[in-house]
Amino acid sequence: MIKIKTFHFNPLETCCAVVHDDAEKACAIIDPGCCSPGETDGLLGFLEAEGLVPEKILLTHGHFDHSFGAAAIAARLGIKVLMHPADRKVLEKGELFSGVFGMDGYNGRFPTEDIADGDLVKIGNNLEFKVIHVPGHTPGSVCFLHMESKTMFGGDTLFAGSIGRTDLPGGDYDALMESIFGKLLTLDPAIMVIPGHGPDTTIGREALYNPFLEPFNEPEETE
Repeated sequence: MIKIKTFHFNPLETCCAVVHDDAEKACAIIDPGCCSPGETDGLLGFLEAEGLVPEKILLTHGHFDHSFGAAAIAARLGIKVLMHPADRKVLEKGELFSGVFGMDGYNGRFPTEDIADGDLVKIGNNLEFKVIHVPGHTPGSVCFLHMESKTMFGGDTLFAGSIGRTDLPGGDYDALMESIFGKLLTLDPAIMVIPGHGPDTTIGREALYNPFLEPFNEPEETE
């Protein structure tokens, strides 16, 4: 059974998730946006207290609020950072944008391992995520779907009652809509979405009620 511990880091309250299978201690860290020593110590302290062994850092995209702690944590734990290569340029601009929010010391110059649409990322022996490439919020945005538990870590593509912004460099509204309608709303409606910010939701709930997806989400009229 999948086990998930979520943190909300930095001034933008970015969701970071530690995910593992309850039968073993290997885990993944998704979007470590920790931007202060206290936040980093809180994350690492949880791993130590639970006896978890991080194998990989997974980034849903390269924005600074999702990747702020990636360089330091990867170096400290000796693990790889997986992300879509289309977001390398997004990482490089992180220092400029993070400073606007008073988040100094960002380092986006760390090695990454490429992932692509349809890849399966294995953690330990029992945990596996399917990579879904969803360009729009950024060119390299991805979602990580744990198919067995019907749980998806969605980054900033789809929120409860909202969608990812596309007015930042690399954003593309048409691409975002194509990603959401073509790749996410076609999934099982029961899938729980853990977004990069805000409360959890489900694919089915957003298909029916998300106002940013109107008029496409209106139920069909019945006679």
